[in-house]
Amino acid sequence: MTTSELSLFKAAFMQSWNAIVITDAERLAGYRVQFANPAFCAMTGYALDELRGCTLQILQGPDTDPAVIDDLRACLKEARYFEGTTINYRKDGASYVVHWNISPVRDDEGVLTHFVSVQQDISDIVRAAQENLLLARALDATSDPVVLTDARARITFVNTAFAKVTGYTVHEVRGRTPAMFQSGAHDEAFYRALRASLDAGKDFRATFINRRRDGSLYHSEQSISPVCDDKGRVTHYVSVSKDISERVEKEQSLLHEASHDKLTGLHNRRYGEQTLGKAILAAHKHGRSLTLLVCDIDHFKQVNDRFGHLAGDRVLRDVAHILRSAVRSRDCVIRWGGEEFLVLLEHCEQAPGVLLAERIRHRVEAHHDADVGKVTLSLGLATLKPDETMEQLIARADEALYEAKHGGRNRLSISQRQGDSPESISSPTG
Repeated sequence: MTTSELSLFKAAFMQSWNAIVITDAERLAGYRVQFANPAFCAMTGYALDELRGCTLQILQGPDTDPAVIDDLRACLKEARYFEGTTINYRKDGASYVVHWNISPVRDDEGVLTHFVSVQQDISDIVRAAQENLLLARALDATSDPVVLTDARARITFVNTAFAKVTGYTVHEVRGRTPAMFQSGAHDEAFYRALRASLDAGKDFRATFINRRRDGSLYHSEQSISPVCDDKGRVTHYVSVSKDISERVEKEQSLLHEASHDKLTGLHNRRYGEQTLGKAILAAHKHGRSLTLLVCDIDHFKQVNDRFGHLAGDRVLRDVAHILRSAVRSRDCVIRWGGEEFLVLLEHCEQAPGVLLAERIRHRVEAHHDADVGKVTLSLGLATLKPDETMEQLIARADEALYEAKHGGRNRLSISQRQGDSPESISSPTG
C-alpha cells in the first residue's frame, strides 16, 4: 500500500461522520481499544488517551441489553460479523442509544488481528420514533374519530374510535379514499366548498352525513385540515370528528314534537300556520295556484259522548291516516284543532282540488269503526285569489265548511269569491 493510500485511509478514518473504533482481537484481555476517531470520542465523551488500552465495557451500564451483549460476545468469539442496538453510557453518565456493527480484520495470512466497529448515536431517531408511537397511541386512544390521508386523499391511518363509529376495520379502509363513506346526502356544491377550502390551505368544518359499513347513516361534526412539510407543501390531510348522531336525533325528535300533533302524528296548528303563510307568499310571488281544504268530522261530540274519548281518539287517528294517504306526498295535512283538519294543496287549481276532496270524503265515509260504525266528513274548499291574505283564505274555506255542515253534512262546499255564497257540489250519501 502506498503512502498516499495510507494517508487517504487515515483521513477517511479521522474525518468519518460515523464513530469508528478499532480494538485488538485478544478475547482474554477483553478486546482493548487501539484507535478511535474524533466522532467516536465526541459520542462517548472520552478522549483517545482515555480509551486506548481499555475495553468498551466501560460504555455499558444498567440499561444495556444483556441479550445484545451476549450476542456480541458470541460473534467476537467466532470472529463473525455483528450488528446490534442497545443503550450505552457516556463518560458523564448520560445514556444514549447506539446502533453499531463490528467486522473482523485479518492479516494477509488470514490471521485475526483486530475488530473494527462503526457506530452511530441514534438517540434522536429513537426518541422521534417513540414520540411518533406515543402520538399514534394517543390518537388511537382518543374517543373522537381521527383519519389521516396522504396528499391524494388515500387513507393512511384511522384510529379505533373511527373504526367503532363506521364499522370498518383499519385494514378495510387503508389505501382507500373517504369517498367510500359518502351517503349521497350532500350535493356537489358541498364538496366543491370542501375542495376549495383545502386547496387554499384552510380548514374545512361542517356536519357530514356519512354512511357506515352496514349502510346506516350517522351525523358527524368534522374538521379537515391540510398538513404541510417544512417547505409548506401539503403532504397529508387530517380529519378529527365527533359523532353527533344521538344529539341530532334528539334535536329532530324535539323539532318533530314541536311541529306535530301527538295524537294523530299530523302537523300541528302552529306549524300549519307558518307553512300556510309561506306557501301563500310563494304563490303570490311566483303566480302559483294554491287550494285549501278545511275538514271537520261530523257529529264528533256525539262520538265522544256515546262511545268515550278512547273511541274518539281512535276515530281522529283513523281520519288523519285517511287524509294523509289520500293526498300527494308534497301536500301538508294539519290538525287544526279538535276534530278539524286543514289540507294545504300547493300548485293545485280548484278542479283537481275538488277531485281530491271528494276522494277524501268517500274514503272516510267508507271507513267503518268497530264501535262507532260509519264516520263522515264535511269539507270546505277555497282556492287562493290574487292578493288574498292567509286570514281571508281560511275565512272563505271556513265559510264553505259551514255551508257543508248546514247543508246536511258529509258533503263538499266550494267558496267562489269573497262575498259570494259557497257552492255545494256534493250531496250526502248513505
